Amino acid sequence: MFPNTTPPTSLAIFCKVVDNYGDIGICWRLARQLQHEHGIAVTLWIDDLRTFQRICPEVIVDAEQQKVAGVMVHHWRDQGGVFATSDVADIVIEFFGCDIPPGYVAAMAERSSRPVWFNLEGLSAEDWVEGCHSLPSPHPRLPITKYFFFPGFTDKTGGLLRESGLDERRRQFQSDQTGMAAFLAQFGVTPAEMASLKASLFCYPHAPVSALFEAWQRSAAPTTCLVPEGVGIEPVRAFLGADAKPGAARTRDGLTIRILPFVPQPEYDKLLWACDLNFVRGEDSFVRAQWACKPFVWHIYPQDKNLHHVKLRAFLQRYLPDIESLTAFSLCWNGVTTDGAPDQTRWQALWTQFQADLPKIAQRTTDWEQKMLENGDLASNLMKFAGSLRSVRAENKV
Repeated sequence: MFPNTTPPTSLAIFCKVVDNYGDIGICWRLARQLQHEHGIAVTLWIDDLRTFQRICPEVIVDAEQQKVAGVMVHHWRDQGGVFATSDVADIVIEFFGCDIPPGYVAAMAERSSRPVWFNLEGLSAEDWVEGCHSLPSPHPRLPITKYFFFPGFTDKTGGLLRESGLDERRRQFQSDQTGMAAFLAQFGVTPAEMASLKASLFCYPHAPVSALFEAWQRSAAPTTCLVPEGVGIEPVRAFLGADAKPGAARTRDGLTIRILPFVPQPEYDKLLWACDLNFVRGEDSFVRAQWACKPFVWHIYPQDKNLHHVKLRAFLQRYLPDIESLTAFSLCWNGVTTDGAPDQTRWQALWTQFQADLPKIAQRTTDWEQKMLENGDLASNLMKFAGSLRSVRAENKV
């Protein structure tokens, strides 16, 4: 992977938490994979340890630095600090243009062997991503260049984040019906609820959750909705008639809602694998829902001027564009309507049509998985590109 040059031994990831669990979720998965599968010492700089702890309970929230799962974690408090060249990693990743400390950048430029510097961008299915992937961006003052690295859905991008053996672990779990039932039983799911449509719900506060609950209540087929604590707070509280604490549950007409504790990432993967339908948000759970090979609905992170609607349409056009019910339901779930907010009658119709197509969608998910596997995984593609850049530098010095 690294011909004509010494392989890198260290890598630093800088992450600022903006989208609650999505940013740290992506960076933490990437850090673990690089550490465990590529044998490189990883340091993760993160500004919000409390959010980090929600998905990784081992994290100590008041520690300045700590080692978690083999990764060195630094609490990134501000943009200050003086750094020596020995503090700088061989590969430096800033997630989503988070602006790493100027002192660290200055030390990067002073190293005799300058690091490979990446801006790991957000995931998008838009066409322009292919043209921007791997483009260089020279620093305006210092002799160092940053490269844009885009995850994506084609072989002209960095691909999707996926650790080795994920598909095999997922298949083994989903083939064990007894094991899946035991997994869900720890959250209170009964045998009768196992036979219902099981949906996980992870969305932003502005999602039309109340309308969805009412559609489910009116549906002829029973639905069991599993909601992590802190998601859809007001609609969930209204349905339960009580605070939405882990273990709380209520059945009204055709809908049962159960509140789950916030679980670590590996357990969340199992939740996605065990459900028949997953509502996910942001980027991290969005990608994991695709690897779950189950139908899902994406609640995209909102952007100014509704730019997120463009990104949503771009993905739906790539994913399963011929299943109109999925497109229609996803657009309304994200507030994309042409005739004002849909009334409950329309929501009921949207859900009925979408539910009827769920078996067809489920059959198609494995085709999508195979297509994404052909693009390689994000971590390996990033390391290959870093290796090519280091090789070019080494050849230019000869």
